[in-house]
Amino acid sequence: MTNEAPSIKPRRVLMLGSTGQIGRATVHALVERGHHVVCFVRAGPERAANMFDGAEVRFGDITDPQALARDGFRGEHFDVVLSCMASRTGAPKDAWAVDYQAHADALAAAKAAGVAQFVLLSAICVQKPRLAFQHAKLKFEQELIASGLDYSIVRATAFYKSLSGQVERVKAGKPFLVFGDGRLTACKPISDADLGAYLAACIDDPALRNRVLPIGGPGPAITPREQGEHLFSLLGRESRFAQAPVALLDVIIFVLSGLGAVFPPLKEKAELARIGRYYATESMLVFDPATDRYDADATPSTGSDTLFDHYARLVAGEAATERGAHSVF
Repeated sequence: MTNEAPSIKPRRVLMLGSTGQIGRATVHALVERGHHVVCFVRAGPERAANMFDGAEVRFGDITDPQALARDGFRGEHFDVVLSCMASRTGAPKDAWAVDYQAHADALAAAKAAGVAQFVLLSAICVQKPRLAFQHAKLKFEQELIASGLDYSIVRATAFYKSLSGQVERVKAGKPFLVFGDGRLTACKPISDADLGAYLAACIDDPALRNRVLPIGGPGPAITPREQGEHLFSLLGRESRFAQAPVALLDVIIFVLSGLGAVFPPLKEKAELARIGRYYATESMLVFDPATDRYDADATPSTGSDTLFDHYARLVAGEAATERGAHSVF
């Protein structure tokens, strides 16, 4: 699809999860399309003062449903709620509080306010749910589908911020770390700007309504080994890889889970290790249950920016990337 919607009618949009990289890119895309955007954020006025050009900023606690109604909606009319909210770590307590409960409260407030449309940024990994945050996201997806509102559930593939953590170590002369031979998984990464434009298009394009929408970036699926090889090529160096066995993560999970019975804080670390193992062994592509395989050809693409374009900007010092909490390295 193109980034231009068939018909753009200015709407009032309440934006949740605005302060992350994807949230900021989405606000930019919404404003660019002429929508009136209200960002409901936790950050204080100092941080948010210059963050959202062309958008209104309101402050409050997104995990407090009364604050959302009082300080976010304020009894005003909104056409759309668009959410890029996600738990920071994916740990169970955080996941159920944000990925599920905060969204469920936002949906209830949206319905009470007469909102007709809800656009949700989810994740493609919920296709094979094994982790707390995946189950939390899926539970809300199901409630949104059953809500009676027009919805778009965007299951994005891998983000650049989660795939850029090794740029600095490789620039420093260290090897690129992979699990197994680096070909266990593949993904079609999508840039913040391309994803933001796609989310904004969900408001205006009827073909994107009332659907679950897997989406990745342009080009073929790439493996971690291909990511490393391209990075070394950009630096003009011979490729060097350090291979870690997946069994290493299994040992870490086993030890932390056992110790967590005695030291509860380690239970959360065990879950973080499980998240790392999931991303190290599962592709971020459309999953075909009939064949029990991931299908790159069935994974839709949008936009024009590629991960390798992003790597080139990082190597040249023309860009910086915030690390994601779910980054494996």
